[in-house]
Amino acid sequence: MSLEFLLTSLIIVASPGTGVLFTLAAGLSRGSRAGIVAAFGCTLGIVPHMAAAILGLAALLHTSALAFQTLKYLGVAYLIYMAWDALRAGGALSLDRPVDDAGSSMRVIITAILVNLLNPKLSIFFLAFLPQFVSHDEAAPLSAMLALSAVFMAMTFAVFAVYALFAAALRRRVVENPRVVTWLRRSFAAAFVALGAKLAFAER
Repeated sequence: MSLEFLLTSLIIVASPGTGVLFTLAAGLSRGSRAGIVAAFGCTLGIVPHMAAAILGLAALLHTSALAFQTLKYLGVAYLIYMAWDALRAGGALSLDRPVDDAGSSMRVIITAILVNLLNPKLSIFFLAFLPQFVSHDEAAPLSAMLALSAVFMAMTFAVFAVYALFAAALRRRVVENPRVVTWLRRSFAAAFVALGAKLAFAER
């Protein structure tokens, strides 16, 4: 496993995106446990994309306009829903109830998984990204790709967990200021809409 792979993966994982945004929102709105749960869910959300890349299924999204557009617009619709939910006082980013039970944790995990799952660009990204770091003379290329995927997932969870804990550390100051709460809800909603618009114009 090369240093180039580790550095490239770190840059990719740490770059702002829907997963990072949701993890920050969860940590800020509902505390460290919610943030860690969100980080775990976002990590699980990339598993299907990696599996698709390893099995070659991502090529279908690359070659089939209908499959790509269908998944893309499902993702756009979900991001718009996330924006609406962020604005609701009792939504997923509610500041008055931390994640303290299995039901709440499961809701955060499912939301986090869907945030990454409904993004067809991830499958195509992994289809192009992972093979670059597998040698042509590799005796067991499948095992090598699985190992790279495992490392990428571990890095994703670790970096997202740092984001979550950082956001949770700021939570008290946020909760105590109603103006900041309102501003954050609107900011997160606007960010989800912006990411939805970006995805809507994405090409294969």
